Amino acid sequence: MGTSRQDPRHIRRGSGKRSADRWATGTHCACQGILPPYVLQQITLNGNERQRRSAGTTLLLDQSIRLARAVSAASGLAPPALALRGAAGIEAEGPDRVISDAQNTQDLPGVLVRAEGDPETGDPAADEAYDGLGATYDLFAEAFDRDSIDGAGMSLLGTVHYDEDYDNAFWDGVQMVFGDGDGELFNRFTVAVDVIGHELMHGVTEQEAGLIYWQQSGALNESLSDAFGSMVKQFVASEKAEDADWLIGEGLFTDQVQGVALRSMAAPGTAYDDPVLGKDPQPGHMSDYVVTSADNGGVHINSGIPNHAFYLTATTLQGYSWERAGLIWYEALLSPRMTSRMGFRGFARLTASTARRLYGADSEEALAVRNAWSAVGIDVLGQRSRRGRGLGAMAGPRIGGHRAVVSSSESPWISPKQSATPTSSGGEGEKRDQRADRPRARQTGAGASTGRGRTSKS
Repeated sequence: MGTSRQDPRHIRRGSGKRSADRWATGTHCACQGILPPYVLQQITLNGNERQRRSAGTTLLLDQSIRLARAVSAASGLAPPALALRGAAGIEAEGPDRVISDAQNTQDLPGVLVRAEGDPETGDPAADEAYDGLGATYDLFAEAFDRDSIDGAGMSLLGTVHYDEDYDNAFWDGVQMVFGDGDGELFNRFTVAVDVIGHELMHGVTEQEAGLIYWQQSGALNESLSDAFGSMVKQFVASEKAEDADWLIGEGLFTDQVQGVALRSMAAPGTAYDDPVLGKDPQPGHMSDYVVTSADNGGVHINSGIPNHAFYLTATTLQGYSWERAGLIWYEALLSPRMTSRMGFRGFARLTASTARRLYGADSEEALAVRNAWSAVGIDVLGQRSRRGRGLGAMAGPRIGGHRAVVSSSESPWISPKQSATPTSSGGEGEKRDQRADRPRARQTGAGASTGRGRTSKS
């Protein structure tokens, strides 16, 4: 029997105020799919008849979902799943997972197939979604003391078997939705746990910062999801940063695709090179920044730059990525200096000052963060580094737009206050940074600033 979002098991814990406010203001993208639109567009040009049909349908659906949420946001309508779980008299600790089956339709949430504590269904997609939602919850609970997406026990909703041959997975502001893929180029989208972590992280970012899904702030949004999605994958495998592959979406491609994953945080631009999908366009340095009007200003493309900075930070520090590098990124996200229009340089400085606050100005953590951003062309102390033509020139290939050269310090998403050069030594300037970067106090739910990590394993 079908179930609606008003079923008690679809009702989340917590106040829901911040998420509802974010929805009403419309500051966040309507729908973030793990598969970038430019990949789907390449398939519509180069694929066979079935592949073109599946990719074209996916593109149209993604656009319709974005439009529907934009209209709802403009009308001030909150999503129906924001009812209070507490109001229904339900109290529980731990995750509250609800998996539904759309039965290859576009109806959401679909038919309830597994709720929290239920046994396996025997359907790989449903059980992978259930396990992936649980793994993501566990990472945030154990490493960051965060109780679900909103920090207040929000139910984790997932729908599998969405539409027919749907080539994507997305977070719609309320729940996760997974397609089965076309079976020729893409496997089912529940197969990669980092994809699940990636999409749920969009919900966390929406709650904490509401990063505008456009140009650098949108690319930063995507990068945060890649970083935390990769941490979920490593967390499940008890894998240390230096041993991880840092691939995003490994396993999504079938054997027909010449590629290993959707993205590589270790080597942006190398994840795939295929006659149908095209070549991975991600840059790993600001000198290769792509200026484009496509992909919401290159959000899935230029995210390779902060992705690589996180990878360098984590592998330099070694050990479990969530214990130090992840904690720094997470605490930066919670900083009161984090804004919805934050650009790369502003976030680089924020992570650097967060590292100093947490570990000290002369710590190996602070040095690792500073060096990682410098390696991708962003000097957190305000001096632009040079590689080849230099960081000051961000020129990239044309992808749906025109080649252009833009100064990295002239992002329209970085306010003068965000761009203020932090001091590199102690003293009053450093103290101001430390005070400003303390995480915002939570209105509801568990705290998120203690950074409790998993016990190290050999």
